[in-house]
Amino acid sequence: MIKAILLDFDGTVADTAPDLGHALNRQRIDRNLDPLPIEQIRTQASAGTRGLLGLGFNIKPGDNGFEQMRDEFLDFYTQRLCQDTCLFPGMAELLDQLDARNLPWGIVTNKPARFTHPLMKQLGLQQRSACVVCGDETAHTKPHPEPLLVASQKIAIAPSECIYLGDDLRDVEASLAAGMLPIIAGYGYLGNDQPPETWGAKYLIDHPQDLLSYL
Repeated sequence: MIKAILLDFDGTVADTAPDLGHALNRQRIDRNLDPLPIEQIRTQASAGTRGLLGLGFNIKPGDNGFEQMRDEFLDFYTQRLCQDTCLFPGMAELLDQLDARNLPWGIVTNKPARFTHPLMKQLGLQQRSACVVCGDETAHTKPHPEPLLVASQKIAIAPSECIYLGDDLRDVEASLAAGMLPIIAGYGYLGNDQPPETWGAKYLIDHPQDLLSYL
């Protein structure tokens, strides 16, 4: 029996790519580079600052200037955190259905708390979620299972009784390691070179409300 639903945030619950992309393109424009199309940015949006700066400037952690670029990106993102960010079509209806069925749901994300909690509040989700576990609130981030296990403890429901819905390979890896049932959000960013069918999850959904068929 499934007794709880845990969800990734970026690329699963909320389409944050437009505001993340605005921050990245602001950096590019400041350096006399053309802005990147949103379709290209979406593929790396779930990978956070590391993925986006890699896409925009071919720079990675450890490279000279990466930390300065990261800090600038995060400053720009803070200034425009929820301008164009919105729930994915059908997500509001899914959460309403989970509430109606008295099925607790929560967020487990690698996104830092200083962005996640304000976004949850602006999207009207903070008071409704059974838990929110952010990327800087545990010793490890996904694909390590610790964030999912912490969420399981917070809601007092065994991992084997939880579904984890996410749009990235590390979401599947974390849920399998935690003993949860992984389901891939096929409507999300899917920012990985490997096709999602090869990630190791049995189920992939094309629309948030498709999740209801597994309950």
